[in-house]
Amino acid sequence: MASHREANSMASSSLTPPEVPMELHAINRGKLVKYLLQHLTESTRPLHGFVLLQGGEEQTRHDTDHAELFRQESYFAYLFGVREPGFYGAIDIATGKSILFAPRLPAEYAVWLGEIKPLSYFKERYMVSKVCYTDEIVGVLHDEYKEQGKPLLFLLHGLNTDSSNFSKPAEFEGIEKFKTDLNTLHPILAECRVFKSDLELALIQYANDISSEAHVEVMRKTTVGMKEYQLESMFLHHTYMYGGCRHCSYTCICATGGNSAVLHYGHAAAPNDRTFEDGDMALLDMGAEYHFYGSDITCSFPVNGKFTSDQRLIYNAVLQAHNTVISAMKPGVNWIDMHKLAEKIILDSLKKGCIVVGDVDDMMVKRLGAVFMPHGLGHFLGIDTHDTGGYLEGLERPKEPGLKSLRTVRDLREGMVITVEPGCYFIDALLAPAMENSETSKFFNHEIIGRFKSFGGVRIESDVHVTSNGCKNMTNVPRETWEIEAVMAGSPWPLDKSSIHSENGREGK
Repeated sequence: MASHREANSMASSSLTPPEVPMELHAINRGKLVKYLLQHLTESTRPLHGFVLLQGGEEQTRHDTDHAELFRQESYFAYLFGVREPGFYGAIDIATGKSILFAPRLPAEYAVWLGEIKPLSYFKERYMVSKVCYTDEIVGVLHDEYKEQGKPLLFLLHGLNTDSSNFSKPAEFEGIEKFKTDLNTLHPILAECRVFKSDLELALIQYANDISSEAHVEVMRKTTVGMKEYQLESMFLHHTYMYGGCRHCSYTCICATGGNSAVLHYGHAAAPNDRTFEDGDMALLDMGAEYHFYGSDITCSFPVNGKFTSDQRLIYNAVLQAHNTVISAMKPGVNWIDMHKLAEKIILDSLKKGCIVVGDVDDMMVKRLGAVFMPHGLGHFLGIDTHDTGGYLEGLERPKEPGLKSLRTVRDLREGMVITVEPGCYFIDALLAPAMENSETSKFFNHEIIGRFKSFGGVRIESDVHVTSNGCKNMTNVPRETWEIEAVMAGSPWPLDKSSIHSENGREGK
């Protein structure tokens, strides 16, 4: 019996959680020092001082003693890879030497939370030059400083252009004994995170692999009459049970029927709790995180396993936009152009389906694409789902509908990882005003569009690595309608070549 259970378990995943080399974070620190020194040289400033970051603190639920599951602050995770709370980290930019400062834990920690690790454990585990206690920051940094006067600390303070929140500079007792710089570090460190090393790409690929596998598992097990949260539960179980992913990249969006037109469905006020019905589309936006690095994947499919003609029309409109953008992506391509390309393809398809009428170029001028796709085409991905660096200093966010939601307007460059997530939604709050507006009402086939009132929406999202001469799609899930139908009917994924040829022939008829 045990061997039978073991065989079933082994068959559930082809993946094994990888060991994470701490060299990854040493490379990140080296990159930061390189670009910081380059900036200081160009600014004719002294080439000394310390980068100092404060790691995340453990949080309790409101006023209780219930400790929330800790996840490290992202910039600190990027540079040091430390999973424990309460740490500080310093980098001597003159020497590249890295120092971790660990909290001095009380004796009762060992009773409730386990062994109190010696400083040598953290030095070896995190591959740093030195580890001291947090109450020694002042003395240690003064001892390490080889110049005259107060040591200079480069602290992290800057705007996150996705959240409009500011990063928190390090605070500690005795900081007045240092000079501090709040302006230099943030833009340089944020830009370092935009371009991924091979070791970072390997972790993002693993997060994609286990998440892709989980999406396929959910797709295969979906049946009419289930609850949306059951799909979320299956995904979380698979990525944790087989992938070792304790954290999700973001709150899962498991939307069916009309809920799939709610862009950020799944929050506390809309908690993935609808019972879905025969004829519904599902839109599942879910991604696992592994050692801080995330994935962000969306699959859309009919819950009964068979596309209707209307579902096929909208789905293929979005799929064509998704595929065409990925085919066009390479260094030098501008992201606004990619967004507009996706919009145009979707509008062309909606025109062929008689949902909109008129000249598509005229529709583009009037920003009609934003009525059907109000969000941006994609965003940088890495240690955060909406990763840093979307708007460099001097880059302005567009003000037009749809474009104002873009999380970056940059030209693509090798080493970036960005999501491609076109969508087509029937959102009353956008459609009603557009259909009444004298400048845009002429574009709608008012009779046919009523058929889509409760359709919801379709989104298709993949994570894409920009290479030297093109790009690589890191996501591996069924995308063509016939692939989805085959997998939902029980076919293995990836489909074997013989089934691909026969299904392609059937699709063509």
